Amino acid sequence: MTRQNTPGMWRRHADDPDCVLLLDVTVSPCPGLEVAVPARLRYHRADPYAVHLDCHVDLDEPITWLFGRELLAQGLEGSAGIGDVTVRRSATDPELLAIALTTPGHTAVLHTPRAPVRDFLRLTHRVVPPGTEHRHLDTGALLRHLLDDRPARRDLPHPE
Repeated sequence: MTRQNTPGMWRRHADDPDCVLLLDVTVSPCPGLEVAVPARLRYHRADPYAVHLDCHVDLDEPITWLFGRELLAQGLEGSAGIGDVTVRRSATDPELLAIALTTPGHTAVLHTPRAPVRDFLRLTHRVVPPGTEHRHLDTGALLRHLLDDRPARRDLPHPE
């Protein structure tokens, strides 16, 4: 089978992220043991307030965490977050970023170099400058999605 290079083959798809960063991440499941986890950060202008953190990108279905782009930016300079995701400079090395991911009963703290994450955020800010995120939201599509997914109310007459 032969493959021809046509202009359409190299076009960007709508679902492709605008920015991607492959991360060198380590996790310490117990004192003295560090495990490397292949990960990546993704940013989509269609979801302008969020970043996606994919852990175990070597698996068919990576584990994805979604959190605020601003949370990541604030964590680079200090400490941010009070919920399932917190971001801060590492206590052991100021050049590392510590991202804590919490589920009921478990917390994993990922450590990764700060500089590439800072560069990734700068790139996302070029794609969608802070304060302009609302211009990239398709609120009509979001509203249609929410209305389509709501359960039918039994107490209202159904239009025919």
